[in-house]
Amino acid sequence: MPALADFPSAPTSRDKVVTAAEAVRLIRDGDSVAIEGFGGQCFPEELTIALEQRFLESGSPRGLGIIFTVAQGDRRGRGLDRICHPGLIDRAVGGHWGMSPGIQKLAVGNEIAAHNLPQGVLSQLFRDTAAGKPGLLTHVGLGTFVDPRFGGGKVNERTTEDLVELITLGGKEFLFYKALPLDVALLRGTTADPDGNITMEREALTLEVLPIATAVHNAGGLVIVQVERLADAGSLSPREVKIPGVLVDCVVLAERDHHWQTFGTPYSPAYSGELRRVPLHQLRPLPLTERKLIARRAALELRANSVVNLGVGMPEGVAAVATEERIVDYLTLTAEPGVIGGMPAGGADFGVAVNAQAVLDQPYQFDFYDGGGLDAAFLGMAQSDRDGNVNVSRFGARLAGSGGFINISQNAKQVLFLGTFLAPSRTTVVDGRLIVDQEPAAAKFVEAVEQRTFSGAQALRTGQPVLYITDRCVFRLTAGGLQLTEIAPGIDIERDILAHMPFKPIIDGDPAVMDARILAPEPMGLKDQLLSVPMAARMSYDAARNVFFLNMEGLAPSTPAEVETLRAAIESRLAAVGRKVHLVANYDNFTLPDHLRDLYAHSIQDFADRFYLSVSRYSTSSFMRLKLHDHLASRGVAPHIYENRAEALANLGAE
Repeated sequence: MPALADFPSAPTSRDKVVTAAEAVRLIRDGDSVAIEGFGGQCFPEELTIALEQRFLESGSPRGLGIIFTVAQGDRRGRGLDRICHPGLIDRAVGGHWGMSPGIQKLAVGNEIAAHNLPQGVLSQLFRDTAAGKPGLLTHVGLGTFVDPRFGGGKVNERTTEDLVELITLGGKEFLFYKALPLDVALLRGTTADPDGNITMEREALTLEVLPIATAVHNAGGLVIVQVERLADAGSLSPREVKIPGVLVDCVVLAERDHHWQTFGTPYSPAYSGELRRVPLHQLRPLPLTERKLIARRAALELRANSVVNLGVGMPEGVAAVATEERIVDYLTLTAEPGVIGGMPAGGADFGVAVNAQAVLDQPYQFDFYDGGGLDAAFLGMAQSDRDGNVNVSRFGARLAGSGGFINISQNAKQVLFLGTFLAPSRTTVVDGRLIVDQEPAAAKFVEAVEQRTFSGAQALRTGQPVLYITDRCVFRLTAGGLQLTEIAPGIDIERDILAHMPFKPIIDGDPAVMDARILAPEPMGLKDQLLSVPMAARMSYDAARNVFFLNMEGLAPSTPAEVETLRAAIESRLAAVGRKVHLVANYDNFTLPDHLRDLYAHSIQDFADRFYLSVSRYSTSSFMRLKLHDHLASRGVAPHIYENRAEALANLGAE
């Protein structure tokens, strides 16, 4: 058999390397330009600088449309701000707008047509456009401002085109997001060869560079990619190529100062994965302020082995608390642009992570989120109202945009909104108590939010548990509206809470006082709590609905005596209720050896006969659902296991 070296090498195509000025000269008036980047990550700064220079020198191109998932910028002039000159941009479609004051000003000032659509939808829409599909069909956005019944994502009066349609299929409502016309792609990678093959080994994220390049190429458009270094033809590993050369028209070698890894960091080997493991114990704990109080109260909701998303701003403190409490290794923290595992970064580096387990392309991350992969989401909260709606996207002349908030908040199994009760907070921590300054401050709980980025009604329809955690108190979403469930030590309900709300929340009896550990200077000891939940805390009874909640999550009985201990504890609590109940049982991460299955199933059958009106069991693990099904079916017990708490609640009485 001849060796590979015996064959003549294939001729290389023309060299695609050009200057930035030569590349952007090919952009025409009126083109729709997809610009990649998450803040400063993967942003082709060299190309936007060249585009700005061409426009300032020649007045061309004019009337461009720009499409972005996250507006690139640092709020100080970098990013999209460079190309926000009158006449250069005519229209924009974007997910998050907050990092570019320039593009916000054009949209809010009615100078351009503008749509704000969910970040995840736009990310996936690039992929569907590439495949020639007419658009994206999804439940994401129902009940929010992107729903056509509430505005369809239009930002201003100048915007008239409908990009979103409400569709009913099989009796269920969906939103259809139309495919976007794409003429030009401005992208970024690390290394290119003369044929235009692109790798991304030094980038912190990969985002949707391939879907965008494919969509633009398939539409007959222009694909320009900025890189920081060049390689010989045929020298790149095909496994590392993220954009194949057949999709690329121009390659531009960037200046070093125009190719920072993020807008906060020129280059970190920890972000690219070149440095595989960075010690986290050296991170300094947060100072004990109202921000740490909120992060600590939120961290009490963390569960072992859960997959979590942390939003930007206040929720970033949850990661710092988890690190201080030594529980990060028992969680999987994620960020929407594609990071899974490790420690998410904050500030100008938000979206990347150190010690990540994986970095996915952004469309796949949102597939994971939209399909219910998140156990919990900790998100910011700028405004909330009596119905539990939340606004983080629009405040008068400030257009922050929804970003990934809609995808994440609608699809996580549990969502927790974090924010100070007032703005500014007017609270300080002193000697284990929260001290309130009575100086005036703006209310964040209002009669009706200015824009509905999260729909309380939609959450109630799906059975999603929702908490609103502030420095002064905690609310829970109920069918009747917000219920005040907890207050911080030192807080007076009437003076410090109700006096600052235009509506009265539901108050049943005396709200509980927050765990005093959140105000103590030393760590809270969350590791022991996370790994060991007392049996008494695993059972609760809702008398109004006659529902008994049983949390078996993480339990792993290994002997008959341990099974008997569990059985006795549950039996005692059920007997104390004094009536038959509807059971909702959580079996996430529950393990049971085969030699104990008959003993355990016998107890379940006995309880079903004596205590239960109906049974709804659930587990997010398909393997556990299968195992439980087999155990119960072999004993003649109703075997159906649901996938989540919402399904279990919805099917009460169905057995």
